[in-house]
Amino acid sequence: MAEPESLETAAEHERILREIESTDTACIGPTLRSVYDGEEHGRFMEKLEARIRNHDREIEKMCNFHYQGFVDSITELLKVRGEAQKLKNQVTDTNRKLQNEGKELIIAMEELKQCRLQQRNISATVDKLTLCLPVLEMYSKLREQMKSKRHYPALKTLEHLEHTYLPQVSHYRFCKIMVDNIPKLREEIKEVSMSDLKDFLESIRKHSDKIGETAMKQDCRYKQWKIIAKIVFSLLLSPKTKAQQQRNLDNIVSQHPRISTGKKSKKEAFASSDLEVKTTSPMSEQDSGILDVEDEDEDEEVPGAQDLVDFSPVYRCLHIYSVLGARETFESYYRKQRRKQARLVLQPPSNMHETLDGYRKYFNQIVGFFVVEDHILHTTQGLVNRAYIDELWEMALSKTIAALRTHSSYCSDPSLVLDLKNLIVLFADTLQGYGFPVNQLFDMLLEIQDQYSETLLKKWSGVFRNILDSDNYSPIPVTSEDVYKKVVGQFPFQDAELEKQPFPKKFPFSEFVPKVYSQIKEFIYACLKFSEDLHLSSTEVDDMIRKSTNLLLTRTLSNCLQNVIKRKNVGLTELVQIIINTTHLEKSCKFLEEFITNITNVLPETVHTTKLYGTTTFKDARHAAEEEIYTNLNQKIDQFLQLADYDWMAMEPGSKASDYLVDLIGFLRSTFAVFTHLPGKVAQTACMSACKHLSTSLMQLLLEAEVRQLTLGALQQFNLDVEECEQFARSGPVPGFQGDTLQLAFIDLRQLLDLFIQWDWSTYLADYGQPTCKYLRVNPMTALILLEKMRDTSRKNNVFAQFRKNERDKQKLIDTVAKQLRSLINSHHS
Repeated sequence: MAEPESLETAAEHERILREIESTDTACIGPTLRSVYDGEEHGRFMEKLEARIRNHDREIEKMCNFHYQGFVDSITELLKVRGEAQKLKNQVTDTNRKLQNEGKELIIAMEELKQCRLQQRNISATVDKLTLCLPVLEMYSKLREQMKSKRHYPALKTLEHLEHTYLPQVSHYRFCKIMVDNIPKLREEIKEVSMSDLKDFLESIRKHSDKIGETAMKQDCRYKQWKIIAKIVFSLLLSPKTKAQQQRNLDNIVSQHPRISTGKKSKKEAFASSDLEVKTTSPMSEQDSGILDVEDEDEDEEVPGAQDLVDFSPVYRCLHIYSVLGARETFESYYRKQRRKQARLVLQPPSNMHETLDGYRKYFNQIVGFFVVEDHILHTTQGLVNRAYIDELWEMALSKTIAALRTHSSYCSDPSLVLDLKNLIVLFADTLQGYGFPVNQLFDMLLEIQDQYSETLLKKWSGVFRNILDSDNYSPIPVTSEDVYKKVVGQFPFQDAELEKQPFPKKFPFSEFVPKVYSQIKEFIYACLKFSEDLHLSSTEVDDMIRKSTNLLLTRTLSNCLQNVIKRKNVGLTELVQIIINTTHLEKSCKFLEEFITNITNVLPETVHTTKLYGTTTFKDARHAAEEEIYTNLNQKIDQFLQLADYDWMAMEPGSKASDYLVDLIGFLRSTFAVFTHLPGKVAQTACMSACKHLSTSLMQLLLEAEVRQLTLGALQQFNLDVEECEQFARSGPVPGFQGDTLQLAFIDLRQLLDLFIQWDWSTYLADYGQPTCKYLRVNPMTALILLEKMRDTSRKNNVFAQFRKNERDKQKLIDTVAKQLRSLINSHHS
């Protein structure tokens, strides 16, 4: 076991020796430490000594090999030493000679040195003066600019002086004085620039309405050209509406005679302007903010806000505050002041609703304010931002809408409401062109549209009243073809029989029919005007027009017709003509449907299309007129019946019917002759109603309590009057009745009178209650009342004749019949 361990130890010592030979001296420590850590330190030292001896032998061999070369080198060095001594002696002699000869040159060099020093000092002095003179010149320029109030260039000069020139000469005393004055100069520039900004803001506040007026004029001109282009395009595509489109084009050009040039002079745009004009350059420190509007050629376009306003005070002040490190202070001040101005601008005058100019000035101020802010937003970096603009606009939008809602509610003139709508649209479109959202304004216009409809309805109510009040309620006479075509052109009427008739001839309706029809169309046009430029679809426009027209027909026109019909002084002739007129107006409703369809291009078959209710309106009016005719006829009948003067105690009847009844029948004949143009059922109903009312009134006259007694002679006279009524019914005053239908109105009276005149009580009492009874329409109570009146008369006139047998028998018969009638009445009640 000892031999393997010695081999391993020998190998380790060999490795350590190789590492000592190949390792840097500075890093040999760890290697040696490994030797001392082992137990074979003595043996390692022996090997190390043996390795040293080997290296010494190798060195000795190498020295013996190069020894001859070393000897030769020593010999050569000895020879060189002798030559070097000679050279040293020569250099010493040469140096001594040079020193003797260079004394004068040294003196000259000293003198040259002094001259060069003086020259350097002079050059340094000139350089210092060169540095100081620009500083003094810049400072002098700065004072001159401050004196002339040119603060923006002064700030530039101050910046150059502080950052470029003063650092080069900062150690001079006068420079320190300048440096101490710089903060004061900055404050002075800051204060003066702020004063210029205040002047600018005040000027902008005063003249914002002029700026807004210019912006709205530009948008208005753009819209006018857009409308003309649309009309021209429509003329090319739709020849059927060429005349109508040409009229629209002529109206626009006539309202804006300068539109044909496409330009407008600045002088004309601001002829009435009282702008505060300054003549300084844009960089001047005395600008008020509004530039002069010079007289220029007619072809100049309307200037924009940037052409009217000099924004240089804002830019200068912003730059000055930015340079001075107070940009945030400036931004805060500017925004605060503009918010105050916005609140003032958004405060409407109390009388704004009285004229359109009040609204126009209000809108111009708002537009002018936001045009300026929009320009500031796009020409400055961060003075105002989009969030700030949006916040102002939200406030402006809410206040503007609230003000418009309040003031527009006072408007009762539809023309003013329409002009206000056009102004609001122009206001909204102008601001929308600058990127402001205006959807709420258009939503508010839909609210104003309801108010506009109400004002239109009030206006047209007066129009309809005037038409109805001024109408003569007689058919329109036509004496020539031109008059005929004129009426047909106003109202869609076709009648082949009327066209064949020679002149003169008459239309069946009166003048209020074409006038009312034309006014309905004018109302539709007025509704259409409001829908323009509201960005509504054709369906929405159609729906709006139809709803408003329905209100016009069902409420306004209907009320006017009802008022005319219910007037106290309206006659039967007028009522008949109203029925004829409403019949023709009802037929014209389909043409109104077509008219609306043509102007909105929305077919009536569309699912969501609102239908016109004109048919119902005219039917209701006609029914009301019919009822009024019936009532009027009954009143006339009552008036005639008030003239009745019967002698109920007459013993013998007259030879003819009563005079009042003859007059009444004559009146009815003449009245029903006027009903020829009425629909058949209306005339028949009126005639039947009159006859029934006459029959009922005559029955009441016969049975009234004031008539306590009557004779057979009086009853026979009454029978003559009833026969006159029956004769009138048989004559057929109104065609269309079948057989004796009209006579049935007097059947109750006829059977009652026949019963008493013929004294046929046995038949009545025997057949009572049977369907085939001869006196089926005679009520027992009615017969009893009349019988009681005749019995009282018989008793009074025959007090002394009661002892005669015939009279006693008759009295007994009356008593018996009366008793049986009471029995019938009691049995009927039970």
